[in-house]
Amino acid sequence: MDRNPESGLSAAEPRRDPTGLDAFRPAEVAKRIEDAGTGKAALHAMPLAVLSVMAGIFIALGAAAFTAVVTGTDLAYGPTRFIGGLVFSLGLVLVVVAGAELFTGNTLIVLAYVDRKITARAVLRNWAFSFTGNLVGATAIALLMGASGLFAGPVGETARKIALAKVTLEFPEAIVRGILCNMMVCLAVWLTFAARSVTDKILAILLPISGFVLLGYEHSIANMYLIAAGYVAGADITLGGYLHNLVPVTIGNVIGGAGGVALTYRLAYGPPK
Repeated sequence: MDRNPESGLSAAEPRRDPTGLDAFRPAEVAKRIEDAGTGKAALHAMPLAVLSVMAGIFIALGAAAFTAVVTGTDLAYGPTRFIGGLVFSLGLVLVVVAGAELFTGNTLIVLAYVDRKITARAVLRNWAFSFTGNLVGATAIALLMGASGLFAGPVGETARKIALAKVTLEFPEAIVRGILCNMMVCLAVWLTFAARSVTDKILAILLPISGFVLLGYEHSIANMYLIAAGYVAGADITLGGYLHNLVPVTIGNVIGGAGGVALTYRLAYGPPK
């Protein structure tokens, strides 16, 4: 059997990662995410629209489960928020494993844009479709939850309390919390691209997502559901209050994902200038 004189491995033996981790290396992850971004930008309108609505549904289901699990507890209590974060992770698990187009995760496609694999127009098209579809899916689940009667009891009170806290958040704070949130979300997505199995992907998601919920950061797509759910449950929320949260949080999410994660790793592992 022929052996590589430098490594001592046969041609048939895989080269082992010197770290001992059974995962793709960071530079390989950057390349995989860039390739995925190229594919996302090329999606036709129908699958992009459908998968975007599905992502909104998935995140809303995670947010609905979060609302239920923290009901009857002190929302400001750390362990409660951490457990809620673990349950909320359901949303991103469904997005990653089942497959869907989530706006916040798709901020990573700027990696492909910076390397001129896709155009700015393609980036904005993907973001417009995914954001709109996510809004439709998340709102639909809020309306269905209201029609189910589940907001008639304590869960409805929790939904109202969460929504009112979000619409009264100050604009600058909402931007910063949005930045920090999507750094965590995109790092979770980044780790799933390092994973080699479904189990690895799920485990990679749990701590970053639980962490952002525990720390009180703001996720635009989750808020599409949480604020709408509070309104459906009877909270006194106006369109102005809704936008007062959603606009700055969305801006922060773009900055945190595109700049805080994608461009940072591009500087580390992108082609040298």
